[in-house]
Amino acid sequence: MKIAKLLKETNIAEYVLYMFQLEDTLRAYDCDAERVAKEYIARFDWTDEEKKAEEEWLSGLCTMMHEEGKLKSGHLQGNLGTISLLTDLHIELLKSPQHPFYSSAYYKALPFIVEYRQKSHGEDNSELLNCFEMLYAVMLLRLQKREISKGTQEALTAVSKLIAALADAWKVSKSL
Repeated sequence: MKIAKLLKETNIAEYVLYMFQLEDTLRAYDCDAERVAKEYIARFDWTDEEKKAEEEWLSGLCTMMHEEGKLKSGHLQGNLGTISLLTDLHIELLKSPQHPFYSSAYYKALPFIVEYRQKSHGEDNSELLNCFEMLYAVMLLRLQKREISKGTQEALTAVSKLIAALADAWKVSKSL
């Protein structure tokens, strides 16, 4: 909760990726709140109060994952809602002539987004969800110390620039 709250305030893109990772972490513990508390939270050097707050928050996420049928895959509605809000901003930025850098980043990333969508078994996800899933997939490859192809690296660069520009615009919009 502590990390998620900080990321949500400082970098919305990192927050989304963190939440994707947290969903997978909870799945690794079978979305069992007791296991999460005993085997995951217990590893952290936090105060009892911090551990209790984290346990309550993660227990709530486990409950949501059960209720939303996200025990094997998929994303919680709250995370998809965040991406939906980002999509609204994305569309607004694309329509505005005041953001040519953003439009340029988008059109550079677009072929990679389309390619990723085609490779992801025809799932008709939003463009931004595809971007976040692509970034998350590459993050997992890196954690596994697997090689990243030149083509994937090129796609990652383009999509990262787009998402970074979106996160910057989000931060500016929230400070107004």
